[in-house]
Amino acid sequence: MTDKDSIDRHVARWKREVPGLDPTVEGAVVRMQLLVRRLYRIKAEAVAAHGLKGFEYDIIWHLRALGSPYQATPTLIAERVDTHPATLTSRLDRLEAAGYISRVYDPTDRRRLLVELNRKAHAVLDASIGAELAAEQALLGALNRAERRQLSDLLRKLVLAAESDGTHLLVAGDE
Repeated sequence: MTDKDSIDRHVARWKREVPGLDPTVEGAVVRMQLLVRRLYRIKAEAVAAHGLKGFEYDIIWHLRALGSPYQATPTLIAERVDTHPATLTSRLDRLEAAGYISRVYDPTDRRRLLVELNRKAHAVLDASIGAELAAEQALLGALNRAERRQLSDLLRKLVLAAESDGTHLLVAGDE
C-alpha cells in the first residue's frame, strides 16, 4: 500500500457523494490539475519578478519559439496567443515601451511591420525559463529516470487520445 496524499482523501469524500465515481480516474485527473496549477504559479512568480504579466510573457515566448530572427507580424502573434488584434496592439505598445520588443519594417515589404524581440526579452525569457526548469526538475525529482520516461509515455498516450479528433493541444507551429 502506498502513502495516502490529500487527493486520496478528496476521492474518498467524493466517492461517498457520487457512487459511480471511478477513483483512479478522479485521482489521476485531480493530481494532474493540481501539479499543473503549481507549475503555473511558479511560472507566474518567475515572470512577475521581471515585471511582466503572463500574457506579455506569452508574446515574448511565442516570438522566441519562432527562432532567429525572432520576428513575426502582429497578425501571426495575435493568432498564436489567441487574442484579438486590437488587444494585441495595446500589449505590444506596453512591451515596446518597456524595451522588450521593437516594431520594424519588413525589409522585403516596407508596408508591413514586424515585431522583433530585443536583448532584454531574451534575458528575461532565459531567466524565467531557468526558474521553470528548476521547478520541473524538483517536481519530477521524486521519480527515477525510468519512472519519468514511463510517466511521459503514459501522458503521450493521453495526448494522442485527446488529439485523435484532429485538433492539436499545442498551437500550430509549436510542434
